[in-house]
Amino acid sequence: MALDVRIFENISPSRFISFTIPNPNSSSHLLRVAVLDSPVQSTESSSPRVAAILVPKYRESDWIFSTESGHLQLLLNLPDISRLILIGDDPDGGSGFPAVFHRPTGDEDEFERLEMRLKPLVVALSPKTLIRDEFDDVPFLIYDDNVVSSIELEKSVGPFVGEMLIEDVEIEIDHGVREFRRRLRFKRMPNLVQSDIKIIPRVSSSRSIFSPSLTGTEFKLDLTELVHPYLVPMVASLSLIDYHSDKFKCRPKALCIGVGGGGLLSFLRLQLGFEVTGVEIDPEVLRIARQYFGLEESSARVHVEDGIEFLKRCSSTCDDDDARFDVLMVDLDSTDPIHGMTAPPVEFVANDVLLAARTLLVPSGVFVINVIPPNKAFYQELQGKFRHVFSELYEIDVGNGENFVLIATVAPRDLKSGFPRENLTPAVSKKFLDAIHRI
Repeated sequence: MALDVRIFENISPSRFISFTIPNPNSSSHLLRVAVLDSPVQSTESSSPRVAAILVPKYRESDWIFSTESGHLQLLLNLPDISRLILIGDDPDGGSGFPAVFHRPTGDEDEFERLEMRLKPLVVALSPKTLIRDEFDDVPFLIYDDNVVSSIELEKSVGPFVGEMLIEDVEIEIDHGVREFRRRLRFKRMPNLVQSDIKIIPRVSSSRSIFSPSLTGTEFKLDLTELVHPYLVPMVASLSLIDYHSDKFKCRPKALCIGVGGGGLLSFLRLQLGFEVTGVEIDPEVLRIARQYFGLEESSARVHVEDGIEFLKRCSSTCDDDDARFDVLMVDLDSTDPIHGMTAPPVEFVANDVLLAARTLLVPSGVFVINVIPPNKAFYQELQGKFRHVFSELYEIDVGNGENFVLIATVAPRDLKSGFPRENLTPAVSKKFLDAIHRI
């Protein structure tokens, strides 16, 4: 049945429609067109704004572009856009997509020709309330990230997190400077990297180490460096542990709620000498951390259990400092259909959960948590909950416009008596140590 374009005359919040049409540049392929209206209704009297994105060639099957959740995050990252239209080759239309993605060299003339051919389609898919002059101003946006090439290692499904993708990527971290990473992504939020670690080429006599690629190169994991944006600030928080306390252990103990790829757990054990315990609710995530991200049994003892239940269970039987931890680190998130990802889940900061967490910490210990606040009110309310249970509250702004690290102390703290900075500075930028401030 033919699609009636009149259904696009008005904005309908959260409506998602996808369909295929003949490709004007190829007689053997179809174009997939996906139209999503923003779930956030504008209160302004001005007409709705429309934008289109041409999906990068050979990335058409990437969850970022082929799923509604990926489409939604692209839309929410474009302020004031009411409707976002994605146009790209149909990922279900054949086997023409390579197993290894390589960023194609740009052809601006070809892009402009395709844009001109698709302009009438975009106009037809725009709301009728768009005034005439605005039809010519509907922008075609170019999606650009730092991925130079990528290769899929495995897709898996966890009973709690759903579909997952493990991939190796080559990224451009600076102009002309590239690096190889292993990444874990979840389909429910494909635009975000859940975990990543650096991988480095092994020296090989059969292939030059100066021109490695994802294919034909053997890689090894580098667990000596944390590359995920907020993990380094979380480690910087260790400087608030009361190192000079009489009860401080020669080998400090860390409890990590939320394992992911396990990079933080491995780093704490191998680089800083912590005794590490982890808690992960999804056994498939734990399997992936061990198979692909180098998490070893000797590095951390991991419990497959809900983090809240673990805290409550252990706090009820914790009767001496030897059973307690010097640091509790929490890296958990929840997905909201409007705001995308937020952290932590609201149920994790209930008063009884925070009290259980405090019980599991020694008097010199700290509670460290990754926070992605959807708004200022959420963040202020979160801080209030911590102040009700803990003695002092500190903050590190990660600087990416998204993450904050909150640090709560069981007892008042002297910043000069913390975990030795010389133990941290080889791996932690001094800027994050200096960025710690009491709030």
